[in-house]
Parts: sequence; structure tokens; C-alpha cells
Amino acid sequence: MFDEIREERIKKLELLRSKGIDPYPSKTARTHTVSSVLDVFEKIEKSNEEVVIAGRIMSKRGHGGATFFDVYDGTARMQAYIKEDEVGEESYALFHEAVDSGDIIEVTGTAFVTKRGQQSVLASKWGMLAKTLLPLPDKWHGLQDEELRFRKRHLDILMNSELKELFEKKARFWQEARWYLIQNGFTEVHTPTLEITTGGAEARPFVTHHNDYDMDVYLRISAGELWQKRLMSAGFPRTFEIGRIYRNEGSSPEHLQEFTNIEFYAAYMDFDEGLTFIENHFKHVLKEVFDDQKQWDIRGHRVDFGGAWKKIDYCDTVREMTGIDVLTASETEMQKKLKELKVAYEGNTKERLTDTLWKYCRKQIAGPVWLINHPKLVSPLAKAHPEDPMKTIRAQLIIAGSELNNCYAELNDPEEQRKRFEEQQSLIDRGDDEAMMSDLEFVDMLEQGMPPTFGASTVGERFFSFLMDRNIRETQLFPLMRPQKEDD
Repeated sequence: MFDEIREERIKKLELLRSKGIDPYPSKTARTHTVSSVLDVFEKIEKSNEEVVIAGRIMSKRGHGGATFFDVYDGTARMQAYIKEDEVGEESYALFHEAVDSGDIIEVTGTAFVTKRGQQSVLASKWGMLAKTLLPLPDKWHGLQDEELRFRKRHLDILMNSELKELFEKKARFWQEARWYLIQNGFTEVHTPTLEITTGGAEARPFVTHHNDYDMDVYLRISAGELWQKRLMSAGFPRTFEIGRIYRNEGSSPEHLQEFTNIEFYAAYMDFDEGLTFIENHFKHVLKEVFDDQKQWDIRGHRVDFGGAWKKIDYCDTVREMTGIDVLTASETEMQKKLKELKVAYEGNTKERLTDTLWKYCRKQIAGPVWLINHPKLVSPLAKAHPEDPMKTIRAQLIIAGSELNNCYAELNDPEEQRKRFEEQQSLIDRGDDEAMMSDLEFVDMLEQGMPPTFGASTVGERFFSFLMDRNIRETQLFPLMRPQKEDD
């Protein structure tokens, strides 16, 4: 069917060219967006001002010597009306024969209101801007197959106004997140996405090869954590990055291998001050982008952003929910408990088992709450807690059973950092491919001094998907797809 439609439209393309018309011109005479016409429609109508609008024909309805069609340019949609006695017999005949729904055209005309009260443009002239060779999806059903929707995302967005509004809201989400940081004295930076060693998180990286230097490099797994800390040493008081992150791990409704996140670092910012700052950052975005909504139903949890965000202790929470003290329990005891809880796990190091026990617990927490006092074993970049050296000054914001951020009083003791890296390397040697790689150049930087620093990730792509109640894949413009097979 599509082959027949395409062949028919190619004939229309050739017809336009035979009339000396370029079906893909580089210029348009557009004077107004559709929305700007609708905004001052009465004024334009009263003055009889000629306007030129341009856009895609979304529908087309012929009635003898006249045709109504809807034009959409991304700002708004409005009706246009073309009549034979207005544009001339030859021009109208060509429009009737060569123009289809989906074509992108420009229309010159004046504003008028139809008998049914529809604000419209009466055409005095039209021009082709892009002749389409394939039709648009059915306007009532759009694209139903999920894979086809993601593969043909341009059509999915074009035919689904709610989806377009979602991505417009996402743009405002990032704008407000950025504005808040800039207004609070942060400098936006851009750090490397190709690294010799990955740092700033525990995750399996993507590996690629740098041909010019003839060496393997990694796509980063954090938004420049170790680089931004170098900037603290360099004298930048506050920095942030909104950047792409890559993790070669599994997908889920809230995890993808490629996503955008914010990380910031503030020299001389106290840990408790930092938690308050992040809380206010979240609340700012909720106020400006989501009308200050306080009560949310997220992933089966009722979440109240309006109340106090209390703190809960990592080790106490795991012990209360599982009976295991992760600081003193053996690996065998942890494995036995996970089997008892029927929780699948990968890796048998104490770090990985501790993390798995915690992930079992977090699913039961609605939040928002701050999880604090993480064990040192799972926090290789955080300062040790002064009252309990087996714990760290670290926090994670828990919302709807998930970790929405990560923040530390950043470790700036070079000898302690070297020791932590050595412990991580021992985990790698035992087969833990998510443990953190050592970065001895970073340790050298610490030996030259980094001020007390609070570092954190804050509002990010997962939080947005939670608020929109969507699979995170659906909130990305172009999620990664496997190559389409030739017979598909």
C-alpha cells in the first residue's frame, strides 16, 4: 500500500517540477507564525492585513471549487481556505492535484471567520515548501506499536500533542534547574565525557577506542565528579554540569544506559546546608514547572513534598527491615538473608551484598526522606563520619522507593582517598565490575589541597519521569533502538 502511495506522490512531485515549481525551496515568505496570527486575530482581520503562514497540512477537505485545510507549524494549528475564484483556476487545479495532507506549504492571505465561527485564513496564493512522499499516520489512531513510536519519534510527537507538551515541559524543567543554580552563584562547566578511568560512581562503563592515541577510553559514568573537584582546587567556588551520563547496565522503567543528570560542587558549603539547598532546588522546580503541586502518586507510593524531609540512618534502616547489621555481618550471613528474602543478587563481595540488602529496603520507602550515614565500604569518595569511622557523611534522597540523588561531604584527605581506591581495586581484582577505578592523578590533586566541599547530584531525568508518571524511556526524545531488520 505504501509503495503505491509513494509512486502516486512521486507523480505529483514531477507535476510540480513540470510547472517550474521547486518542491523543496530553501526560502519561505512567511511573515507570521500561526500562533502570532491567532493571538491578534481580530486586529489582523479588521485591518485586512495580508499575512503569510507556513506549516504542515494536517487535514484537507474539498468542497467543489473550494478546499479547507488545517495548517500546523509547531506553534499552533489553524484553518486555511482556498477557493478557485480567489487564487485562479490554474493555481487551484494544481493545489487540488498536487497537494496532500502532510505536505508543508506556505499560504498568503487575509484573516476571516467562517460561518461556523472558525478563525481562518483566506488564501490568495500558496507555495510548496516540502512535498511528502509518504502519508501521515491515521489521525485517530496515530502510532500504536511502542517500538514503531520510538523508531518514528517525529511522527509520534507530530500526531500526539500531549507528547509534545511533555517535552516542552521537560525543557522548562532543565531551564528552571539551571536558573536556580546560576542564581545561587554556580558556574556552569563542561567536563570530559571520554575518560582514562571512570570516577564518581560505581557502575559498569562503556568502553571505546581512541584511534589517534591508540588507547581504550571509557564513557563517563558521572557528570564530571572528579573533574569538578579539581575545579574546587583551582579556585572555582561553585560549579555545576548538566550532562550526559553512560552506564553499560540493564534497562528498567527508571534506568537507561544513557541519561542526563546534574551534578554540582560547592567549596566551603556545610553538609546540612547542602541538604537544605538541594531540598530547595527540588521545591523550586516543582513550583515553577508543576504549579507547586505537593501531593503526588508515584510508582505506587503517596509522596508529600510539602512536609519536612526527615533523615533515616542507612544501617539502622537495613537492620530494622532485615535483621542484618551490615557493618558487622559476614558475607555468608548476608547471602543467607538475601536467599531468605528471595532477593536475587550479583557478586558476593561485602560491598555488593550490602548494597543489595539496602535496595531491598528502599522499595518500601515512599519519601521524600534523606538516607544518611552510609557505610564507608559503599562510599569511596565521602568523608568518614567523625563519630563513627565505619560510616560516612553522605546522603541520598529517597522518593517512591528509589534513590533520586547522591551527595557527600567530599573526601579531601589524600592518604585516605588513596586507601579507598586501593580497597576498590581489590574488589575489581575479585571480579566486581561495578567497583570504582583508581585515579592516582586525582590523589595527586588532593595532595596539593582541595577545600572542604559539598558535592551532589540533584534534580535529574529520573525525577522528571517520576513526576510525569512515565517509563523513563518514554520521556527521552530519541531512546536507543536496535537497528531495524531489512524485513521489518
